[in-house]
Amino acid sequence: METGNPNYVSQSTPDVPNRWFAIRVEYRGEMAVKSYLEKIGMEHFLPMQYREVVVRQRKVRKLVPLVHNLIFIHTTKPALDRIKATTHYPIRYMMQRDGAQSHPIVVPDEEMYNFIRVAGTYDDQLLYIPQEEVRLGRGDRVRIQSGPFAGATGIYIKLKGARHRRVVVEIPGIAAIATATLDPSVIEKI
Repeated sequence: METGNPNYVSQSTPDVPNRWFAIRVEYRGEMAVKSYLEKIGMEHFLPMQYREVVVRQRKVRKLVPLVHNLIFIHTTKPALDRIKATTHYPIRYMMQRDGAQSHPIVVPDEEMYNFIRVAGTYDDQLLYIPQEEVRLGRGDRVRIQSGPFAGATGIYIKLKGARHRRVVVEIPGIAAIATATLDPSVIEKI
């Protein structure tokens, strides 16, 4: 497929399908990597959220990364290896150990799209939960029936320090995100 863009990186073939890779980027470099991926037409997801920030002594509502130094890229490993080798962006695979070997973390499509259903809303009440704090064993598995998070599945729990229960969507070993407080009538136990 020709795009007219000399930086275009060919992706999926019948033998090598696109996969979601969890990628670490240089300190606060996720926006530059996002911009580059948009320029070459490569599918990616950067969890973002609206927050109030001070710009020139004024509070403004700005869309900022929810999780620093993390981006998900939907491509093939050879295409991602070419990007790593030919660009100045310091990106690296998040790795997982399998015995003595380690390999890049690949997020299953279903888990990734479930995560995107929640994190892709840019809701300012989303709560990122560091992986070391995720303890989801005691909650009910639920599906959100309506509203901005409709279709997302997760664990319905009360988080430490929170007043109400929230639905937590997790990509095991990488990230977890909690929705805003939801009316129990929009939640179905599964």
